[in-house]
Amino acid sequence: VNKGDPFHYPMADGSFADRSNEVIEGYRKLGLYALIGIGGDGSMAILHRLAKMGGINLVGIPKTVDNDLAQTEYSIGFTTAVNVATDALDRLQPTAASHDRIMILEVMGRDAGHIALFAGVAGGADVILIPEMDYDLDELTQHCLNIRKSGRNHALVIVAEAVKRDDGSAVTVGDDGQKIRYGGVGHWLADELGARTGWETRVTVLGHVQRGGTPSPRDRVIASAFGVHAVDLIAQQKFDRVCAWQQRKVVDVAMEDVIVGPRLVDTAGTMVSTAKGLGAYLGHPPKVARTAKTV
Repeated sequence: VNKGDPFHYPMADGSFADRSNEVIEGYRKLGLYALIGIGGDGSMAILHRLAKMGGINLVGIPKTVDNDLAQTEYSIGFTTAVNVATDALDRLQPTAASHDRIMILEVMGRDAGHIALFAGVAGGADVILIPEMDYDLDELTQHCLNIRKSGRNHALVIVAEAVKRDDGSAVTVGDDGQKIRYGGVGHWLADELGARTGWETRVTVLGHVQRGGTPSPRDRVIASAFGVHAVDLIAQQKFDRVCAWQQRKVVDVAMEDVIVGPRLVDTAGTMVSTAKGLGAYLGHPPKVARTAKTV
């Protein structure tokens, strides 16, 4: 029904109910032999619980634009989201140059910075802020001022939605009765950089544009490969497994190893070192290591 957790299902009167037994009953009424679950870590955790509870033969396929599922290098939707964000940077650059501006692009990613990092490298961003790295506003300001001193009249900044203010507080939105969610860090950063640099700033928040549209060829290929492998797993009666992309091929891993929490950016990995090597400002690895899993 695409309304979230069947263990905490939103009812018409505003209450919540456990309707998990109805899901299991529906599976049995349909006479299904197995179920292929497609989604992120939240979906996988719910399906894993349902499968254990109802004796469902379950195989998982990773699908999240955030690319934060453990044990897989790529999830369906990620490269499409990166393409959208990169295209946005490409489109913002001419206006930034013609109007002498700092252009800030806020992108999705939930608690991980994979979209911002990949798009930032691909789109030539001067600043890439991700939640896995700490930053210093004074350093960030000086980086932008150095760009101006070098003779360039504009700068591109990409920031992941989960990046915190410099005091460590999260930037969130949500009215009464709504779920609190990330959003607004781009506008906060624009105010700070504008006041500190004297540079005119503008903000673009891509939001759910990143989640729709035409899938990239890579996403299509990976989705096809995952689908074939999932069916093969069912034929081999290998259940409670999740398809994963590792070292340029499809493998399968235990679902319990996937639902351990978000896979964050490796701050000592290739992508971070590449961004730094290209001259982008990312800040510094945190003094206290993040607790979520990195691959």
